[in-house]
Amino acid sequence: MSDAGKGILAMVIACTIWGLGPLYWVRLSHIPAIDVIAHRTFWSAVTFLVLLLLQGRLGALRAALSSRRNLLIIMTAALMISLNWLIFIWAVGHEHATEASLGYFLFPLVAVVAGRVIYSERLAQLQWMAVALAAAAVVLLTYGLGVAPWIALVLACSFGAYGVIKKALDLGPVVSVTAEVVMLVPIALILLGMASHPSTRLSGPLQDTVLLVFSGAFTATPLILFSYAARRASLSTVGLVQYLNPTLQFFCAVVIFAEPFGLWHALSFPLIWAALALYSWSAWRQEKARVRAASNASISSTT
Repeated sequence: MSDAGKGILAMVIACTIWGLGPLYWVRLSHIPAIDVIAHRTFWSAVTFLVLLLLQGRLGALRAALSSRRNLLIIMTAALMISLNWLIFIWAVGHEHATEASLGYFLFPLVAVVAGRVIYSERLAQLQWMAVALAAAAVVLLTYGLGVAPWIALVLACSFGAYGVIKKALDLGPVVSVTAEVVMLVPIALILLGMASHPSTRLSGPLQDTVLLVFSGAFTATPLILFSYAARRASLSTVGLVQYLNPTLQFFCAVVIFAEPFGLWHALSFPLIWAALALYSWSAWRQEKARVRAASNASISSTT
């Protein structure tokens, strides 16, 4: 298999793990979400630290944490991803997995707008149309349900903010995520020390203990696969495969969890999917044009 093929396979596996994540977290829904996040943070830190130790890269982590600028960026990113994790796990445990999947469908479009506002990135006409369709879907769902889909909006915006913040950080994905969870470990330990739920203290059923401890590896594995894929597959391919994640989340919510999917969902979700189709088509065209231009420039320089 070619390197590109291996990258695509790694991306598919990563997105499958993320997409089927609700099946994992729903088994911990009887434990307060904040306690689950504390365990996820602690065991993720342990997992990533062991990984960096085996790779002989702990020096890179120390260097990342020695910069005052990096510390501020890493802590801000850590707070954003923690908020994202907390809302997602709470949503899955309280029968809002459908709305959570909507948040991850919206995320690419939120990221596009953030790139335009913060980094002055230019948007193609099709991308503006995609953003307009997504906005119309949110307005329609808000009108139909009588309340804004705040879970989806918080998930999309927090993950979008996380991406914007990480763009300003010149670190590899494994080192940066390790730095984030390591900085949050003191908070996690305080929360675990204050917790009263037996499972949080690892004195409950064995299944809860195994799931909580394994949450670190469950978090680390798809991130490592994503990092592997990003270095081998094209950006356009990685972007398209990423939609497998919310698609599987949506499948879990509607088919497996049998959450309500009414008229207003049936009207708004297709608008989101149409927006993503436009955005993906535009991104694919831009990537092809970029590759063609680079190829032509390479040919010109050798003639």
